Amino acid sequence: MKFVDEYRAAAPARRFSEAIRQLVTRPHTIMEICGGQTHSIVKFGIDELLPKTITLVHGPGCPVCVTPLELIDKALLIAARPDVIFCSFGDMLRVPGSHGDLLSLKAAGGDVRTVYSPLDAVNLARGNPDRRVVFFAVGFETTAPVNALAVEQARLEGLTNFSILCSHVLVPPAMEAILSSKQNRVQGFLAAGHVCTVMGYTEYEPLARKYRVPIVVTGFEPLDILHGVYLCVKQLEEGRAELENQYRRSVSRAGNVAAQELIRKVFMVTPRKWRGIGEIARSGLGLRPEYAAFDAELQFGLKSMDTEEPSECMSGLVLQGLLKPSECPAFGAACAPEHPLGAPMVSSEGACAAYYRYRRARPVSPVTELVT
Repeated sequence: MKFVDEYRAAAPARRFSEAIRQLVTRPHTIMEICGGQTHSIVKFGIDELLPKTITLVHGPGCPVCVTPLELIDKALLIAARPDVIFCSFGDMLRVPGSHGDLLSLKAAGGDVRTVYSPLDAVNLARGNPDRRVVFFAVGFETTAPVNALAVEQARLEGLTNFSILCSHVLVPPAMEAILSSKQNRVQGFLAAGHVCTVMGYTEYEPLARKYRVPIVVTGFEPLDILHGVYLCVKQLEEGRAELENQYRRSVSRAGNVAAQELIRKVFMVTPRKWRGIGEIARSGLGLRPEYAAFDAELQFGLKSMDTEEPSECMSGLVLQGLLKPSECPAFGAACAPEHPLGAPMVSSEGACAAYYRYRRARPVSPVTELVT
């Protein structure tokens, strides 16, 4: 059955691949923003289906990967306290800080718990009034509504022992930082469909016009990505620079208005430091002053902390599309999942993790094999 499913997928993949080949007359470089898209591309060999003149580069769309080093260090300091229950999604536990990670701290006796929703952390705060419960709120606009809901629920219940360590980042400012860089080589974008499901895509339209780049909102299945590449290449060949929505089954122009209102109620736009990239203006979310009681950095006196990143980790170049993971001298040697230098090697959406898993031994993917 698995082979039959793969064969069925190969026919439309072949059609998209051929359509792209017929369109292309010159080289183009396209960046997929989301780490989920990166994993699909590498796993299924989508980039290998394309003409050699089409280069796919990987963007900063892995929120775990761009969480700055000092925030991991803050998490470790908070989680080490005996009065704290520290809650996080599982993909943050292996991200290296300056001295260890959350999983090692848990093994050493720290009360670090994996949860599946920030509301689980609210439940823990309710059930453990003598402990301080901190949730590691990491993510793009996609996870911001539920994190805002958790803070609002804690406020309504008067839970004074709940707070969040906030590391929310926003996609459009990061795209603009890439486009305005002197090193930029990106000519078109595949935007992240799940982010646009929440936020819509009105913020992307001015970017397309200002920088004359096509932006195609794209899903995560192999055919979604191939279709997105086709639409992007078509615009580039025709000299157009517009916003197109490939992912119409999930994304509308306005997005989820109720979720956006909840985000604006609890959070405000702030500058945010991105790991390996540096500070990007108006690229993050922080708690509004009226919710300061739920800000873990304030509650534990850690706002001013700053940490230097290791020079041997080149994740910043990978996240800006300037370097493929396999081009990093440390890839697979000094940096591997068992001893990572940076978050992209251990995150479930990290580009380095995708290359290590799917490209280290250069396996032939099922779809690539059938199409070629």
